[in-house]
Amino acid sequence: MSPHDATTAPAAPDPFGPATLGPIALRNRFVKAATFEGLTREHVVNDELVAFHRRVAAGGVGMTTLAYCAVAPDGCGTPNELILTPELTPGLARLADAVHAEGAAVSAQLGHAGAVAAGTGLPGLSPSPVFSPLAMKRTKAVSVERLRGIVDDFAAGARVVADAGFDAVEIHLGHGYLPNEFLSRRLNKRTDEWGGSLENRARFPRAVVAAVREAVGDRVAVLAKLNMADGVRGGLWLDESVEVARMLEADGGLDAIELTAGSSLQNPMYLFRGEAPVAEMAKAMPKAIRPAFRMFGRAFLHEYPYEEAYLLPYARQFRAALSMPLILVGGINRLETARQAMDEGFELVALGRALLREPDLVNRWQAGATHESLCVHCNKCMATIYRGTRCVLVDV
Repeated sequence: MSPHDATTAPAAPDPFGPATLGPIALRNRFVKAATFEGLTREHVVNDELVAFHRRVAAGGVGMTTLAYCAVAPDGCGTPNELILTPELTPGLARLADAVHAEGAAVSAQLGHAGAVAAGTGLPGLSPSPVFSPLAMKRTKAVSVERLRGIVDDFAAGARVVADAGFDAVEIHLGHGYLPNEFLSRRLNKRTDEWGGSLENRARFPRAVVAAVREAVGDRVAVLAKLNMADGVRGGLWLDESVEVARMLEADGGLDAIELTAGSSLQNPMYLFRGEAPVAEMAKAMPKAIRPAFRMFGRAFLHEYPYEEAYLLPYARQFRAALSMPLILVGGINRLETARQAMDEGFELVALGRALLREPDLVNRWQAGATHESLCVHCNKCMATIYRGTRCVLVDV
């Protein structure tokens, strides 16, 4: 048989080669994952926030992600988040221009914190009333009227981002925030059309995606960050989350899904892995709850050992079930791991803590460096989000 008759699998893409994501082109396949910057105490874009993303863009990523933009005031998970209103458009445009000047694309993560917002003193909206360990109180079940309003809020926020010249929006469907809470049997006890069966529990996140896509059309790429597993008994797990991903793929509103895990409400360390920074987080908490967090923080911040690409075994289930582009995230510290992700069919890889430690890591790798990221997964960066997220091992 002639060698030309043999069927060979196509070569995996080069992580440094160009990529297409919906209507946009990226210079490479590295994305700065959304890591809340903690720099917007006045809820407006400022020089520090622009510099944060300019630094990452100059460091070589294909796209950086502005993190945790609340679509409504009642959806803020921290007291220093951006709230997406038309008044933010000039500042967002300035940030987009700065990132574009460095050759990278920019995305904004849209979210509603749901029950997590109770930790900021807000009522905390959730599918059903639940106890919030962040606020030491029960949350409020969201009304159908407000739920439909939040769908509209996501669409309005997406329009603000698109009007500001961003290249993409990322809809946050994970981490214990409101859309993820609706997907969870543990948190969603509703008996109306928004609860019960998986199809009903997925109704709200699917409505959000559809509304965002209708709002922005093909002006920007539309991504979603979806939990594969919540990391708690009775929460969302692979059997159901794969089915939700299939629904989202069939709906046709998304250009890619970033696959994540864990819950800011119930089990944050299931996402982060590595050391649990209980003492540092207690010190950063409001004074009223510091003593309780020091005493009981380890019951909330469970410690999981760090392993390279620790979410890859879960993500493989989605790669096998879906044909749409997928983004791998979770402890990617080596270039070889990024190449492995490409080999296994993932279109993009997202780096978070590694780029807090070394914003220019992608440039170094492309220049021939072979070192592993210097991030040691101490997770002490988690406690800096109230005064400017940073790696505590370097001055930036």
